[in-house]
Amino acid sequence: MSRTRSILLSALLLVASPSAAFADATLFLGANTTPSTRATKGFAIGFGLLLIGFEFEYSSASADVEDDAPALKTYMGNVLLQTPFEIGGFQPYFTVGGGGYRESLEAISHQETNFATNVGGGVKVGLLGPVRLRVDYRMFRLTGGALNSPAHRVYAGLNLKF
Repeated sequence: MSRTRSILLSALLLVASPSAAFADATLFLGANTTPSTRATKGFAIGFGLLLIGFEFEYSSASADVEDDAPALKTYMGNVLLQTPFEIGGFQPYFTVGGGGYRESLEAISHQETNFATNVGGGVKVGLLGPVRLRVDYRMFRLTGGALNSPAHRVYAGLNLKF
């Protein structure tokens, strides 16, 4: 085998070999902006291998009775496509997933529990050691008799990589 061919084969094997798995957990606060802005809180826990990650996420948005904005709880399983390392202290990602939701608004005796999908993205920013800031945007498509679909959410949270 030629020297160039050996170098290319070695580089390919190095890039293709599996890396160590990693995990992270996030606690977040944010806002659900559909149909009015109201507080959202939640957590996510996940793991990843090189470019692909998986996470479970729970979030809960409070109701705003004056604006007829229902409370919304989501339970999502997501797949993340992310850079395998930080670039200038930033690790961007794109995510898509599905799961369940519960929407309720007592003022009109509305309650809906059904399936939802979500798509979004964000960035994890290195702060100190394994502690990172995570900033995220999601759009949720709520099926069934949801009052507001799609629903939009933004959040910031502390992320611990382990």
